[in-house]
Amino acid sequence: MTAQKEAPLPHALMHQHVADIVEYMNDQPLPQIIDMVARLPPIWAIEVLDYADFTAASSVIEALPIDRAVILLEGMSADRATDVLAQIEEPRREALQNALSPDTRRSLQQLLSYPEGTAGSLMTTEFVSVPADWTARQTLDHIRTVEASRETVYAIFVLDPVTRKLVQTIRLAQLISADPDANILSLTRGRPAPITTGPMTDREIVARQISRYDLLAIPVIDSTGHMLGIVTVDDAIDAILAETTEDAQKMGGMEALHEPYMQIGFGKMIQKRAGWLGILFLSEMLTASAMQHFADELEQAIVLALFIPLVMSSGGNSGSQATSLIIRALAMQEVRLRDWFRVAVRELPTGITLGAILGIIGIVRIALWQWLGLFDYGEHWILVALAIGTSLVGIVTFGSLTGSMLPFILKRVGFDPASASAPFVATLVDVTGIVIYFSIAYMFLRGTLL
Repeated sequence: MTAQKEAPLPHALMHQHVADIVEYMNDQPLPQIIDMVARLPPIWAIEVLDYADFTAASSVIEALPIDRAVILLEGMSADRATDVLAQIEEPRREALQNALSPDTRRSLQQLLSYPEGTAGSLMTTEFVSVPADWTARQTLDHIRTVEASRETVYAIFVLDPVTRKLVQTIRLAQLISADPDANILSLTRGRPAPITTGPMTDREIVARQISRYDLLAIPVIDSTGHMLGIVTVDDAIDAILAETTEDAQKMGGMEALHEPYMQIGFGKMIQKRAGWLGILFLSEMLTASAMQHFADELEQAIVLALFIPLVMSSGGNSGSQATSLIIRALAMQEVRLRDWFRVAVRELPTGITLGAILGIIGIVRIALWQWLGLFDYGEHWILVALAIGTSLVGIVTFGSLTGSMLPFILKRVGFDPASASAPFVATLVDVTGIVIYFSIAYMFLRGTLL
């Protein structure tokens, strides 16, 4: 039995890392991917399906015969198998679950019960735990016995021999170097209580805990102190990437996509993008209404219309900058809701300074064009330049303040701050920017052009 016969993979990939095989498979048509996985030896197929970047895992499991799919699901890590099953529609998912062994089915049902984005949905139930009255030798013997069925042995979780509650954690390296006859709990003497998290904790908070305390795995415990599972560092990284992608999509002015771009159906793509686009379009109508209000001023001083895109885009850009900074700061807990006033005090002089820089550039630009004869702004061009420069100070300052405060407002009322998308902020600033622009222009040009 040759490898070529077992799996229709290019010869160059036969001994490559699973990441290279997954990258190759992801570029193939789905029917070919299904055929490849179906013909791979089970140990290879499980490795491929277990790899987080393999985008077709759920489609493959759904298409394979039940007996083959069950073998692969049984061999996969519990958290990955849960993710794959969650994407399969009924009744196929129920049929697959019913065909699993009772222990696997019970474990996956528990993980499927937790909401998406929580520690419970990320965790795996495959971890190494031992009673606190065991020795290092007993623990190492136990690890040798169960290692193949555990996702990771980064750490060993020490449980009370009677209550089965989590008492302490011990690193594998520490265990290996210990006296074989030493009590395992004695190896952790003087160490603080283990860092834990709850099953309903948000995935961002879990990832932050793992990063802050430099953990390879964090135990998930229930309200009584009993271990439910662990969230490993690789799952935390995947969660951070998913959260970052979701925030980036929201900030781009659309609903978050939960599937790879190339796998999103046309209808779903329209659904995800049309809603926000429609809202932004309706919002922009307010800009048209604001401009209609100043129609007389535009007729009398048509030169003002030349600079509308300039002042509007400057305000929108400054607002988008501030929004992006604050959303990131809130996500990283660099600022909290109570810091809104400090942020406002910081953004006010920032906006004024940035607006002054742009205002000076705008004034110099108008003066140069006038002096060089590139364009004639009329006899009152100095007043026009001052009106543009002052408007930029006001609009950029307003944009910075609005953009920095909107994430706080959304978070305060229970929305994701990332919903304060750059297009939304730009639209909001556009409307008010028109009012600020023409109000300042009227003050400078009243009695001359207006």
